[in-house]
This record gives sequence, C-alpha cells and structure tokens, in this order.
Amino acid sequence: MATDFDVVVVGSGPGGYVTAIRSAQLGLKTAIVERAELGGICLNWGCIPTKALLRSGDVYEQLSHLGDYGLSAENRGYDFTKVIQRSRKVAAQLNAGVGFLMKKHKIEVIEGTARLEKGSPAPKVHVALNKGGERALQSRHVILATGARARTFPEIGLEPDGERVWTYREALVPKSAPKKLVVIGSGAIGIEFASFYRALGSEVTVVEMLPRILPVEDEEVSKAAHKAFEKRGIGFRVAANVKKLSKTKSGVAVEIEANGKAETLEGDVAIVAVGIVGNVENLGLESLGVKVERTHIVTDDHGGTGVAGLYAIGDVAGPPWLAHKASHEGIHCVEHIAGLKPTNLHSPIPGCTYSNPQVASVGLTEAQAKEQGLEPKVGRFPFRVNGKAIAMGETEGFVKTIFDGRTGALIGAHMIGAEVTEMIQGFALAMTLEATEAELQATVFPHPTMSEAMHEASLDAYGRVLHI
Repeated sequence: MATDFDVVVVGSGPGGYVTAIRSAQLGLKTAIVERAELGGICLNWGCIPTKALLRSGDVYEQLSHLGDYGLSAENRGYDFTKVIQRSRKVAAQLNAGVGFLMKKHKIEVIEGTARLEKGSPAPKVHVALNKGGERALQSRHVILATGARARTFPEIGLEPDGERVWTYREALVPKSAPKKLVVIGSGAIGIEFASFYRALGSEVTVVEMLPRILPVEDEEVSKAAHKAFEKRGIGFRVAANVKKLSKTKSGVAVEIEANGKAETLEGDVAIVAVGIVGNVENLGLESLGVKVERTHIVTDDHGGTGVAGLYAIGDVAGPPWLAHKASHEGIHCVEHIAGLKPTNLHSPIPGCTYSNPQVASVGLTEAQAKEQGLEPKVGRFPFRVNGKAIAMGETEGFVKTIFDGRTGALIGAHMIGAEVTEMIQGFALAMTLEATEAELQATVFPHPTMSEAMHEASLDAYGRVLHI
C-alpha cells in the first residue's frame, strides 16, 4: 500500500470528499482518512437525512389541506418506522455514492482515526485503523476537514442520553415521535426538527436565548417566520435562558427564565440545538503549534494553519457552518496547493432553513448594511400576489432585496416561503457576478413562476414594482 501522497485529507464530509475529488482531478495522488461513514455527518446524520424527514412531514401536512385542491383521501396517518427507514435509505444511497466517487477518482480511502505529528514537508499522519493496527502516511500536504459536533452543556443537564435528551443525531432515529417536545435553540437545526415533528402532530415548544428566532436572518424574515410557525402550532419562548434540564418519571423538565420570570416546560423529550464545536481534539494540534480559537482552527485566506503543509477547511475552521461552504473552501485550498488561481474564497454563501415555510438568504441583512455605513435601497414582494404561488396554494411569505444605494450593487437577499431554498441561488449568482439593479431588472424571468417575486422585489427597491 502507498505511504506517500501529494494530499491527505482527514475527514470525508462534503468538505473532505469534494476536496479529495478536486485534488485527484488536478493529478495529485490523494488519500482520504475517515473514522466513520463516508460522507461525514452531513450525508449520514445531518443535511440529507433531515431533508428526507422534512419531506415526509411536508407531504403529511399537505394531506390535511387536500380539500383546498378539490381532493380527498381517507385514513390519513403515518408509519413512523417507515418514515425513519426512508430517511436512512436516502443517507445510505448517498454514502454508497461517495464510495463510488472515491474509486472512480482513484482516491485511497483509509478507515481509521488520524493523529498528526511533526514532519516535513507536512506533518505525518498516523492512522489507528478501524480494523486494528496503525498506518503511517507521509504527504506533501495535509488538509483537515474533521467537521464539528453538537454543543452540549452537561453542567445544566443538556447532555444527550439518547432517550430523553437528544442532539440532531438521536432526533433522526427515534423509535417513535414524542407527544411533547422541547427544542432548545432556534437556529436552522432546531427549527427544522421543530417543523418536522410538529407536522407529525407533536406538541412543540422552542426556547431561544436571543430576542428572536432564526437570529442570523434578516429581522423581517425572522418575525414572519415566528408568526408562520406559531400559526402551525409551534410555541416559542424567546429571550429565555435555560437554567436547568432535569429528567422526570415520564420525560424532561426544562427550567427557563424570561423577562425575570421563571417557568418550567415539560416534555417527553428535549432536543439540544445550541450550536456546534469543532472536532479539534486528539489530532495532535497542540504539539504542532496550531492556533485554535473557540474550538476552531485559525486559518488564512487559503486554509493555511501557519504550519507548513497543513490546512483546515469547513466547520472545523469556523463559521458559517454550512456544507457548501466547506466544499467551496476545500476546492479553493487544493487549487491553491496545485498552483492555480483558485476559486474566489469570499464568494457569497447562501444559507437555507428547510422548515415549512422555508427560509433562505444571502449577503447582508438590512441592519448589517446600515451598520456598515451603506445606504440600502430595499425592495419587497409578497407571494400572495404571485400567480404561481396562488395556483399552488403557497401564498405565504415574501422576497426582500437589498441594494447599495450608491452603486446599485445587490448586497443582500432574503426570502421566506415555499421552495425559496431552490430560488436563493439566483441571487447568489447575481452577487457573484457583481450584478446591479440594472441587470436584475433587465433579466427576463419566466411566467408563471415563484421566481417572478425575485424580479418584482428588485423592481420594488427602485419604485418600479408592477403587480402591487
């Protein structure tokens, strides 16, 4: 077996395996080290299986609205075991797909846990093999793509036990849907699980420490989402601090404090979704002098760690913690290694929450634009007057655009509504191409589509909206 490589990638999530593929495409002899499943958390325990669950929830929720479409069906119900099995089958299919891609590109997959030690021209990689024994790898370049895991707070009881206290991982494979659920954290992960379980009939309460849910989103979108989720029966406690989580005879009790008042929320299960921490432990980083801040590896504009031949990308290198950001960073990093002019590391990164309704955004919020001293010109267009949305029965939500008043450049876009996670890429592409209001207003959008709301929001920012 080969022990000398041009590039060794540690971790096979969307950051790691895409980096390895691009490395192989560039003619570099490449290996990837993975201690668990190919595809990492995203494909196996995150992005993909949660979307499969959410799709089941969406379809089930639609059944209660069949009469709105002139349809009817009897015996509305679900088999929870089959819902979970479908999600796992989707994850397994993609896991196998990554394995195929590794073989196609002649990337050696080494199953085991990596640890680094000083070496030249890059740190040596020692792999404790899953099947037993150890293998030493020498490479010209090592790229860490070890990802992150759920943040927990054992001191106040927020430590998952797999039964009554869950992280995203346990929430993906329960034996049954809880009747009462408390979700701690209202970021994308917390809101997606709240949306899924509520769709199946669970009584759901979400606790958020900050004054509003989805706090990284534009404030208008955040408020609209809060209202939409409440309409679906999800309860919220915002500006609320969790003081303690205790197990009861039948479930959990979550003690919170909001506006100076104490309250205890009870549920069968609590999901902890309060952020993530980088997987930096037991890699040997301390002995190499790698700088780590708040559990994330500090890197330069090319992923370099300051240690010769050692790079880090994706979640372990800090926010935003998004799979597509990890892939983008990995491609940039390995193209830099190969001596090419790499992809733009600072391309706009869209963010998506696959709840019902969906939320999607890219670029600056209106508040951020003002904080940066810009003069934002803001446009809005509601789906309630969009022809395709009316025909689909999906009139909830809106599109919001933000332009720089001085230059006309699109600097932000924010959406809430049906399928907006598929639409946001149009604005991301526009920002990557440095489009202004003139290009967007001159673009022909097909009719009838939900995307026409994007055009109208761009027109509205300059007083030219057509359909309201």
